[in-house]
Amino acid sequence: MELRQLEYFLAVAEESHFTRAARRMHVAQSGLSASIRALEVELGAPLFLRTTRQVELTQAGRALLPEARRALASISSAKDAVAAVQGLLRGTLSVGSLQCLHVVHLPAVLAHFHELHPGVEIRMRQSGNADLVEEVRAGRLDLAFVTRQPKIADDLRVSALAGEPLVLACAPGSPFAGRESVALQELAGQSFVDFNPDWGTRDQVDRTLAGAGVDRRVAVEVNDVHSLLDFVAFGLGVALVPQSFTLKTDRAHFAGLRGDTPVAETVVVTSNTVSAAAGVLLDMVFEARAGRLRAAG
Repeated sequence: MELRQLEYFLAVAEESHFTRAARRMHVAQSGLSASIRALEVELGAPLFLRTTRQVELTQAGRALLPEARRALASISSAKDAVAAVQGLLRGTLSVGSLQCLHVVHLPAVLAHFHELHPGVEIRMRQSGNADLVEEVRAGRLDLAFVTRQPKIADDLRVSALAGEPLVLACAPGSPFAGRESVALQELAGQSFVDFNPDWGTRDQVDRTLAGAGVDRRVAVEVNDVHSLLDFVAFGLGVALVPQSFTLKTDRAHFAGLRGDTPVAETVVVTSNTVSAAAGVLLDMVFEARAGRLRAAG
């Protein structure tokens, strides 16, 4: 099996079309098709279902896809590691993140990284927790900043970045306004504003309230912080949010939670094999985080 065969296979799988894949790889379609056929012969199974209109992966092709991505990512990491030893960082750095990442100022860190290593192409993507984790697992992202999940695949590395308590956000006219703390059980029967499922801290809030025996109704679902706080401030519902959200608005009231306060923990997810560029960025992120903690102290 040759690396070029895996590259051709990946191109066809992502394009779902042999002609587009050949164009993307800058080779003749006949040569690409012959390489795929040779790969299928070597593996002893067809990898694609070919029709006149489209190309689909077979069960064997779906099994090969993540392994092909990981193999190619490992080769890229090996090349980058050698270049890094020679003092030359290059390649592509693909980063995923939740919206409004408060524990580190990611735009500033990425800008500093680009200034120090202009030979590295930076790609940035925002999405939900599960989607970002799967992108790392599939090799499409080098690392992702997400909220800690109950279970993450064993073939991924999870590094804690920071945690912050959840607090209650409510409108100025809410019965909870003016109070310093609220028990979770008091929120039974309230309408909630929250992120879409798998977005931000939504899953953790679901688990927290279910554990407290609160059967809640989410009346408004959003995918950004500012909309969430606006809906709360205008009385469309209450919300459980990370404490740092208190700095985002002066129109909503915030109260602490009684008892064992749930903590929203932000983590960095990587594969077990980290590229040289990703390793440098991680060092910068943790250094920036440590600097912020020293300044706050």
